[in-house]
Amino acid sequence: MIALFVGLRLYAVLGQRTGHEQRPVTRPEATPGAEPAPARPDVSAPAAEPSGLAFGEGAAGGIRAIIAADPGFDVARFLEGAQAAYRMVLEAFWKGDREELSRLTGDTVRDAFEAAIAEREAAGHKLDNRLVGIERALIDEARLNGRDAEIEVRFDAYVAAVTRDAEGNLVAGSLSDALPTNDIWTFRRNLDSGNPNWLLVETEDAA
Repeated sequence: MIALFVGLRLYAVLGQRTGHEQRPVTRPEATPGAEPAPARPDVSAPAAEPSGLAFGEGAAGGIRAIIAADPGFDVARFLEGAQAAYRMVLEAFWKGDREELSRLTGDTVRDAFEAAIAEREAAGHKLDNRLVGIERALIDEARLNGRDAEIEVRFDAYVAAVTRDAEGNLVAGSLSDALPTNDIWTFRRNLDSGNPNWLLVETEDAA
């Protein structure tokens, strides 16, 4: 598994969309005569098996260029490491684990995450979120600029989100109802570097 040291430009993406700190997660009231809502995944179920599709058609040229420049690059291994990083960063942020975030992130994202955690602590809130599973991890784009490789990975996942107060009382959310979350994370690495780690340089909401 590739260990990834992670940097992030838009911490609010994780703090609001994926962290679900600011919006309650509630089950909608049933409307008479309405079609039933599609079932969400059981939070106790294991993560879905990844699709065999590793990258989109638009990324093929970039992947070929990266492999030509670095024959040791392995798409499957990269995606395995990217999924591990996705889970570790989210869980560390949700738990407020500053030490783990410091190990996984660069200075900018670490400072941003620590500020968000401090704000959460000041409000007396704790997150009890769970990454139910990553439904799909797909390389959406890939490019080689000189010796700098960049790979955009789309993550389609389900998160069960709960906010509690300092006494553990429920403020918002439900662990029995998972929400879909769709992110694109951009990883960068200089192929001449002796460090095999990819740096996460950007996140955005997937369309």
